[in-house]
Amino acid sequence: MKIDYAQLAALSAILRTGTFEAAAEELGITQSAVSQRLKALEDRAGTPLVKRGQPCVGTETGRRLAAHLDQVGMLETALAQDLSALTPRTARLRIAVNADSLSTWFLPAIAQVPDLLFDLVVDDQDFSADWLRRGEVVAAVTAHETPVAGCDSVPLGTLTYVASASPAFVARHFSDGVTAKAIAKAPMLVFDPKDRLQQIWMREHLGAAPTPPSHRLPSSQGFVDACLLGLGWGMNPAPLIKPHLDAGTLVPLLPDACHSTPLFWQSTRLLRPALSPLSAAIKRMARAALLS
Repeated sequence: MKIDYAQLAALSAILRTGTFEAAAEELGITQSAVSQRLKALEDRAGTPLVKRGQPCVGTETGRRLAAHLDQVGMLETALAQDLSALTPRTARLRIAVNADSLSTWFLPAIAQVPDLLFDLVVDDQDFSADWLRRGEVVAAVTAHETPVAGCDSVPLGTLTYVASASPAFVARHFSDGVTAKAIAKAPMLVFDPKDRLQQIWMREHLGAAPTPPSHRLPSSQGFVDACLLGLGWGMNPAPLIKPHLDAGTLVPLLPDACHSTPLFWQSTRLLRPALSPLSAAIKRMARAALLS
């Protein structure tokens, strides 16, 4: 399939902005032209690329084609740096990252590479590599060490989690100690349906993994705030709650009973030279923030 990059740019803009109108405004063309370019690309691909809605989202093929444009942009940027006659364009990178890395060390890392635009996909560290397997991102922070086909995998360190709550919550729900029986009744915080850290910790340290009543709260900082307010207990990243642990406003449910998750930076091998400044910043910041 021969790719028309003007058509591909229209697809990417639709998926990024969520509407044909916003895509047209971004590209500086009419909404009709955006629709025509998308239709021509869908005719070439022989399959729908966009699911119309509020917002519009890509089909699997549509998302992969949009990711291809990001890779081309990255290669063009790297080439322009070597050939001064070329006018560089700002590349946009789509990266999958877990929420806890995003809330602790990841943003300072990508801020060290100011000449790029980022489209961050937030997913659990046990699932973020799936975005790479589907070809929808160029890199991912993941808990999987084995490289995805066509990717490099670099260890970053381990992110430590502390099962924690407010002192008042612990006094109210665990007056006789943190046991499997007591924790089965104590409200728990869950990030989303993929979040299994609480169950893993309970099985590791209590010998059972009951299903306590739970609040679903898809925010790392929201977890911390909810724990401070006594809504429940949760697995909080140690770097995020260190000030609260030091001040005593949050306390571990059990002393010396942390859970550590190894993290890896997986990135598309084809873009290794172009991604090297970003990869270096990721590794540098991870070394400073994570346990080796």
